[in-house]
Amino acid sequence: MNEQVILKAVNVIKVYLVGNEELVVLKGINLKVAKGDTIGIFGPSGSGKSTLLHILGTLDRPTSGYIEMMGRDLSGLSDRELSAMRNRMIGFVFQFHYLIPELNLLENVAAPLLIAGEGRREAMRKAMHILEEVGLADRWKHHPDELSGGERQRGAVARALVTSPEIILADEPTGNLDHENSEKLMKLMVELNEKLNTTLLVVTHNESFMRYFDRNYRLVDGRLFEV
Repeated sequence: MNEQVILKAVNVIKVYLVGNEELVVLKGINLKVAKGDTIGIFGPSGSGKSTLLHILGTLDRPTSGYIEMMGRDLSGLSDRELSAMRNRMIGFVFQFHYLIPELNLLENVAAPLLIAGEGRREAMRKAMHILEEVGLADRWKHHPDELSGGERQRGAVARALVTSPEIILADEPTGNLDHENSEKLMKLMVELNEKLNTTLLVVTHNESFMRYFDRNYRLVDGRLFEV
């Protein structure tokens, strides 16, 4: 059976200009992500992990090379076209939860659906279903400042999943959590990946998480090595 390739990076190079100097952050990254994969990318702070994730998620463009999504080369798409594809195909989880303080948890999780034009009743129904999946259905009325750090991050995971994206991209998702809540969040994300038949790619400095993923890579000096 042929695997379905969700996301592919082909010889991705990223160069920044710092003053008059060129800083080469990514040096020819090649990566293939298939449906259902769980992938961890590890490296210390400053190694380019977030840069790579932003390029994979079409939040940034490579200096050279290209990204394919579902077999389509994204190089020629406008920012508007990229945004539409990103909103439909990708869920993001960042180190900070970015929940909107003025909204309760249910409204925060439903927000991506409402922005996409979904009717309010259906959006709220889907949001509540995902909150049940992450164990927060009883906290739906609470605002972010009434939730613990672990609950806020689980809410961010729910928001990323509510649109049923093809892939979740997570950038240091446990970076603001203690050890116990970090382990709980990683376990939850991997379990939901399997249960909801999505795909998960996490970048993190925490190598103890390697046991959670099917495939692990290290980003070293701008190059990606499987470990």
